[in-house]
Amino acid sequence: MEHHHHHHHHAPTQTLNGIFILSIILNGLFVLIEAGVGLWQNSLSLLSDAGHNLSDVFSLVLVLIAFRLAKVQRNERFTYGYRKSTILISLLNAVILLVAVGAIVIESIHKFSEPAEVNGIAVSWTAGVGIIINGVTALLLMRSQKSDLNVRGAFLHMAADTLVSVGVVISGIVIYFTGWTVIDPIVSLIIAAVILFSTWELLSDSLRLAVDGIPEGLDLHEIEQLIVKDEHVKETHHIHVWAISTTETALTAHIVLDDLNCWPQISEQLKHTLAEHGITHATLEPETTDCHCHDKEC
Repeated sequence: MEHHHHHHHHAPTQTLNGIFILSIILNGLFVLIEAGVGLWQNSLSLLSDAGHNLSDVFSLVLVLIAFRLAKVQRNERFTYGYRKSTILISLLNAVILLVAVGAIVIESIHKFSEPAEVNGIAVSWTAGVGIIINGVTALLLMRSQKSDLNVRGAFLHMAADTLVSVGVVISGIVIYFTGWTVIDPIVSLIIAAVILFSTWELLSDSLRLAVDGIPEGLDLHEIEQLIVKDEHVKETHHIHVWAISTTETALTAHIVLDDLNCWPQISEQLKHTLAEHGITHATLEPETTDCHCHDKEC
């Protein structure tokens, strides 16, 4: 059996760690300001947005913890270290957002039956600060969001928050010029919808990886075609593909050859090809055509 491990770990650089720490500080301060103004001005849209921003701060902290756990070395009890925890943290972040959506919807329904006076200018100015903070955070995370599910989740949250803050600004202006306070819970429901929409992909991806589904962007049929491309490879079977972490993918497969003497060259080429397609840990077992069966080991 051939064991091969390409260690293309996309561990966050010191720069990315610094970005998350700065984002946590900025968003934490903004939550305090937004919640304070929301209570002072009795604005549900500000309070709901502050609650969501607080969950985002918690999510950013969890991502930093995930980065730390991913670096823990393997041991006798955890042969992959704690890398799988990065997937569980991504799933937890998605669940937290769903809970936040539920809370916002409940409060919005209550606000429709008991509307309150809102200072539109105060709401707009406060949310305007949110546009700047969330926008800057999203821009800082944009470059790295394609390489890690947790970073992508944080980026999507910040990008959604920026749009949400734009909505709150609009509601504040509408209230100031029209006095139509019902716009406040309406915007809160729109906020809930935006959060739900931005969370859905994160939730589905995290759930799939948590139950060892094939990571997004990989196709089992295409992987099979890559493996049998060599003229000496007759077929492949017992293929399993799963995520070790949010950045590392593993594969095991049986490779049927017409000549075992070709295996050293073929295995090296397969390892290289699989690594190019994001499969960083490959365990390959060669078989010959005269020693091959699908239902049991030869």
